[in-house]
Amino acid sequence: MRSHLLSPPPERGLFCNRTLNLRAIKAVGYDMDYTLIHYRVEAWERRAYEYIRDRLVEQGWPVGDLTFDPALAIRGLIIDTEKGNLLKANRFGIVKKALHGTKPMEFDAQRDEYASTLIDLHERRWVFLNTLFSLSEACIYAQLVDRLDAGQLPGSTPMGYTDLYEHVRKNLDATHMQGRLKAEIIADPERYVIDDPETPLALLDQRHAGKKLLLITNSEWAYTEPMMHFAFDRHLPEGMTWRQLFDVVIVSARKPEFFTTRSALYEVVESGGEALLRQHTGPLKPGTPYFGGSAVELERHLGLSGDQILYVGDHMFGDVHVTKDVLRWRTALILRELEDEVRAIAGFRATEARLGERMVHKERLEAEGCQLRLELQRRRFQYGPRSETPTEAELVARQAELRAELEALDAELGPMARAATELSNPIWGLLTRAGNDKSHLARQMERYADIYTSRVSNFLFATPFVYLRSPRGSLPHDPSLPGGTPVFPSSDAGGGGVMGTDGAE
Repeated sequence: MRSHLLSPPPERGLFCNRTLNLRAIKAVGYDMDYTLIHYRVEAWERRAYEYIRDRLVEQGWPVGDLTFDPALAIRGLIIDTEKGNLLKANRFGIVKKALHGTKPMEFDAQRDEYASTLIDLHERRWVFLNTLFSLSEACIYAQLVDRLDAGQLPGSTPMGYTDLYEHVRKNLDATHMQGRLKAEIIADPERYVIDDPETPLALLDQRHAGKKLLLITNSEWAYTEPMMHFAFDRHLPEGMTWRQLFDVVIVSARKPEFFTTRSALYEVVESGGEALLRQHTGPLKPGTPYFGGSAVELERHLGLSGDQILYVGDHMFGDVHVTKDVLRWRTALILRELEDEVRAIAGFRATEARLGERMVHKERLEAEGCQLRLELQRRRFQYGPRSETPTEAELVARQAELRAELEALDAELGPMARAATELSNPIWGLLTRAGNDKSHLARQMERYADIYTSRVSNFLFATPFVYLRSPRGSLPHDPSLPGGTPVFPSSDAGGGGVMGTDGAE
């Protein structure tokens, strides 16, 4: 068994945006899907995709030949429902890459379409892919945009891109309402679920350290119970079940409304193999599942609020944004793709160092070229300080030499720069980057997630007593060492923004 007292592999770290003392946390709430339970993304999303496609075929749409493309969409993209485009934006909402349907937009077309547009997720036009559950929806929508453009979709009245998206969304919701996909997963969880025996151990550590554990999931009880049984019970001490692990279990929570509104709370009563609902009043009972309710009621039951509670989930809006914005709970985002991302960055490090070195050389050549151009300009218009040597002819000759050097350098830099944009995904590159800037996803993560990590079991490396320290924020004017590392240390020594030691409270 791996020793969890050692430093974790880089991809298994806890990454800290805002300093968090886990000892001060009295309750830890968890989402279930893609948080406590991780699915094989391609297997799940392929089946979800096929259910949507088959519903469309039943409605007479000629789409039976479409297949799921796992590389076409990643979490953090934005659907422009007015234009039928998939977009990747930077932290400022500026579009850096776009597909129309499944086809990359040419640079000029993308500039004409979005040069004066800043993405604001409050507008209905934009749909942010908050979670891995969004991938099948984005994939089939992009493919249907191609069919719509080709005039291959049925309908007596013209359909726009927004109408198309709403139709896809309606069929996706109907697929989930039917429950056929979830029934298939319950029947064969080995096919869809990634077993992680370390997750129950991490929660046992937290429970025995005195923290109350909460399960707050949008999944219904008929799905939650068998999935949690499969993922947890075989890894718990003999005679213990997952229900004994949690102080509060809430299913069908309707997040994000659970965090923002008040709703009646019902007790789930199991009778004759069926789950019935009985309206609940009074204190919550450990091990008893509840339906609905609200965060306000939960805080009252726990006698806790705000920064005493940490909520851990994978959905950028429903789990992290709302809990931080409305309740001021502490937040942790689960980003499973982070492991591949960190490994890809590490594998590219040597090329990145070479790229950085050659870019420094390019900047020096460009700076010299700018000075030559200014010197020639001052001579021709006879103003400002200027020297008589070298001659104008010599300056022009040096300009030509610089252009030739820069062209050769660009030919060398081009393949490395393209490779940098294709890390992790050949179309979109890294989740957290958009060109040389942070992605819109990274910006959301910075604003609303106090910490982020790839899986819940990474808490094992930290222990329930860890003091997580955020790194000092860097600005363009900060002095740097070679490679862009600030010369001053983190404002909280020892943390480095990943995983600190047990610092003073």
